Amino acid sequence: MQFEGRRRTSHIPNLTPLIDIVFLLLVFFMLTSHFVRDEVLNIDLPEADSGDSLDEPQQVEVIINEAGEYLIDSQIVSAEALESILRDKLEGQKEKVVRIRGDKAADFGNAIDAFDAARQAGASGIDIVTIKESDKPGSQSNNMP
Repeated sequence: MQFEGRRRTSHIPNLTPLIDIVFLLLVFFMLTSHFVRDEVLNIDLPEADSGDSLDEPQQVEVIINEAGEYLIDSQIVSAEALESILRDKLEGQKEKVVRIRGDKAADFGNAIDAFDAARQAGASGIDIVTIKESDKPGSQSNNMP
């Protein structure tokens, strides 16, 4: 009886699956990463446990600071002029959405006035900008991503 000897195979590992996994991880991290935008004003945003990220720079943003002042493009705007300025800003836009970014110490009445001004200016939607508690510096959360 004759036995065949062991065949010698090449001892080079197959790198194709490893390369596939590396590319999948790269795509995953590119899609799930978010980029922090520096703010001109130091405002303390309220927190929310849910919500969607909005990264469209063409939307009009109204900032309400702690003193209750309205700011559009870093310019202080009076409550009376807010509607006309929003109407001018929304006029040439495809999606007429206004973002309200308010300090959590700001009066709620100021936010309602900003909502009313945006609706009367022709806004089709209003977004309220908050930060997730898990995104706050120094916070620890048990929420899964």
